Amino acid sequence: MRALIWILAIFAIAAGVAMLAGANEGYVLVVAPPWRAQVSLNLVIVVLLLSFFVSYALIRVLRKTLGLPGQVARYRERRREEKASVALHNALRALAEGRMSDALAHVRTADALDRRYEVALLGARAAHALNDERRCREWLDRAEACPGGRVPRLLAEAGFALEHGALDRAETVLEALREEGHRSVAQRRLELELARRRGDWKAVAERVRQLQSERALAGAEARAMLRAARLEEFRACAGNEIELAARWRDLPKEDIADPAVLAAVLPLLAQTGQGGVARRAVERALDERWDSGLARLYHLCAQGADAHDALARAEKWLAQHPDDAGLLASLGRQCAAAQIWGKAQTYLEESLAREPRADVHLALAELYERLEKPDAAAAHYRQAAERATV
Repeated sequence: MRALIWILAIFAIAAGVAMLAGANEGYVLVVAPPWRAQVSLNLVIVVLLLSFFVSYALIRVLRKTLGLPGQVARYRERRREEKASVALHNALRALAEGRMSDALAHVRTADALDRRYEVALLGARAAHALNDERRCREWLDRAEACPGGRVPRLLAEAGFALEHGALDRAETVLEALREEGHRSVAQRRLELELARRRGDWKAVAERVRQLQSERALAGAEARAMLRAARLEEFRACAGNEIELAARWRDLPKEDIADPAVLAAVLPLLAQTGQGGVARRAVERALDERWDSGLARLYHLCAQGADAHDALARAEKWLAQHPDDAGLLASLGRQCAAAQIWGKAQTYLEESLAREPRADVHLALAELYERLEKPDAAAAHYRQAAERATV
């Protein structure tokens, strides 16, 4: 239907043009002395129109012809980029699938077609996974030779050094990054890992706070890392009464309320005779959320004048948790310290019946020694040694 409409329109236009041409009696006089020519105006119009279209066609053909070398070059460039993209895709796929040798082969193809630092770093990653340090360094050098490849190379090299445990090398590379004026989340994460590996817990806390301020660490993850750093700092101060007391005062409230933190800190405080400072915190934590492991350590809080109150508090808990082996063991030790021998023996034996442990056998052996029962003490020493070696 559309074709029929076009045909009718063309015939209508042709008829209109013929009518106009027939009605047009004008002419064009061309004078070039001594000659003169008189030409129909219709013919002149037709010739001009034909000349315009022919000229336009010739110009288009000429432009196409002159542009052929550029088109061929662009076609080749496009084909090269397509091949490089396919090779890069194959390299990434092989790397993700753990086929490192295949990944290296595809990286070589991609690098030959399109030399970029991103491609070279993929090659370095694959070579590193194959423990081929020579090829890894070659690819790293190639990445650095590409525009903008200096910083990515250093970040990758620092990560590789940390994975291999080459801490001195990692520190040197990270120092070079700082000299470059580079600051990024990736760099701070590497610095955090280096500080953690070296046991520099002050630096760990500092890096965690930086990453947290940049919203690069989730709140729970940051709190866990800060808590681990504080605990390691506590352990580093073992035996130092003043330092331990200062660190205890600096602990955040959420850590003081955490049974896991209290269970780690309490033995360190008790070693210097400061177990009593944590007593209220332990009692609050156990009242809010019962923890058998922390209850087992409660006897470490029962020092000095508070020992009687601590024993009374533990016996109240026993009414609520009569079968808790940890609480029974703690009560046994508290009674032994208070020289309440009968109760101490009963509590320790009940704890042992519910959960046989080397430390409870050892406590019973020490109790029997004080009661001058060497045979029973020797039997428990043997059982403690057997369980300790299991």
